[in-house]
Amino acid sequence: MSDGLSRANRQACAAERRAGTPLKRRLFASLAAVAVLAVAGCTTNTEPSANPPSSNAYPQRIVSLSPTATEMLYAIGAGKQVIAVDEYSNYPADVPKTDLSGFTPNAEAIAAKNPDLVVLTADAKGIVGQLANLKIRTLLTPAAKTLEDTYQQISELGQATGHAGEALALTKQIKDDLDKLVKDLPKRSKPLTYFYEVDPSGYTATSKTFIGSLFTMAGLVNVADPADPSGTGYPQLNAEALIKANPDMIFLADTIMGETPEKVKARAGWQAVTAVSKGQVYALDSDIASRWGPRVVDLMRSIIDAVGKAPTA
Repeated sequence: MSDGLSRANRQACAAERRAGTPLKRRLFASLAAVAVLAVAGCTTNTEPSANPPSSNAYPQRIVSLSPTATEMLYAIGAGKQVIAVDEYSNYPADVPKTDLSGFTPNAEAIAAKNPDLVVLTADAKGIVGQLANLKIRTLLTPAAKTLEDTYQQISELGQATGHAGEALALTKQIKDDLDKLVKDLPKRSKPLTYFYEVDPSGYTATSKTFIGSLFTMAGLVNVADPADPSGTGYPQLNAEALIKANPDMIFLADTIMGETPEKVKARAGWQAVTAVSKGQVYALDSDIASRWGPRVVDLMRSIIDAVGKAPTA
């Protein structure tokens, strides 16, 4: 679970919108484009489409229309099988980037790449059926809501591409790395509270989201949880509510929009917030914060590093 969020984070959060957890404001270039995203719901069901790869031939011409799936494919050693990725896939740096879109996918443009497997975050515009009519196999990897979803998707991509062993090893490495990061957290008599800023208008992510689960692992308490009684996962807090909640820490996922700790400090009334007065406002890498793939370890490291700087008393 995205993530203000980076452009790629629109996939995660737009998917959750269709699942009944609307994120009403997206953070890049055209907000109007968000309104027309027809992305399927966020779910833990990551089964392949009705066109699974045959057991005796692994795909050699993969098109990935999901930045997170792209990272997963390269991390399990399937990068050489990827011949094209969407416009927002930017990691690793040498991915075969194109102008293909995962938000408004075009079946003819995809088919022109002659793929034998297309990996998508969601069935936007009924693209799965369109590709099935063209005899092109697809695999859906929806926006994760838990770490288990991430592990499941890595496993399924491994099985689909002939890299099951590498996928298993990657999952173990991620688990081990996360365990090492959290085991040495400083002991506190009272847990620290935090606010996760999705965009400057006050949208945030609660503990019920993928990103929120990482902060919970780090021993933090989300001040936005009480503001989300319906459990959407993405409530909006106005400045007054945020100041009253008085979080110990603030994490900025909207750095792609130019938000910085200095700008937060300059906001009217925010100087009274503990996170601001104590210099505990942290800028996150927007891309890493928006994706649920292997670099979740890097995100957790950023969180743990920030927690380690906070006073224990």
